[in-house]
Amino acid sequence: MRHDPAYRKITADEFLEMDFGTDRRFELEDGVIVMMAGGTEPHAWVQGNVFAWLRQHLRGSGCRPYGPDMAVRVSETEVRYPDVSIYCDQPPRDDLTDAKTLANPTVIVEVLSPSTATLDQGTKLEEYKRLPSVRTIAFVDPVNEMCRTVERMSQGWLDHMFSGTRGIEIPTLAIVIPHEDIFARD
Repeated sequence: MRHDPAYRKITADEFLEMDFGTDRRFELEDGVIVMMAGGTEPHAWVQGNVFAWLRQHLRGSGCRPYGPDMAVRVSETEVRYPDVSIYCDQPPRDDLTDAKTLANPTVIVEVLSPSTATLDQGTKLEEYKRLPSVRTIAFVDPVNEMCRTVERMSQGWLDHMFSGTRGIEIPTLAIVIPHEDIFARD
């Protein structure tokens, strides 16, 4: 579809108003609707572990974690659904009942899959870096049980490449999600 001259690229606003009426998931990439790959059990489990830890530890902090149903508008022609995103200083939840995306994510977490690792750590990483509010981008590899954190610094981005047991460091929020909690199997 992308190369078909009859296909009109759409905007993020148009995409967010669409009801796909299916259990399949889609993102908007350069104005083109693309289907997201289905997840695996290890992917879903690790995403759940990260989200649950954040929900418990951010309660009352003014920051809220969201799962993969909350969109991140990365441009006027791109919409992504990260596995976990954290938003700080948002309006009260009662004011957000119809929100499909929120402004100014602070943290983005992507759980890697063999089929999406290159896209996540390439295209999506660069898109997330362009968002001025984003301070930390983390990648979690459930197969090798390793985490990578990319942190915005005053002079640019610092990439903490994959490490065995460090977990996910989020300096902006003064938290570290422990490795053993990310990959807990129970």
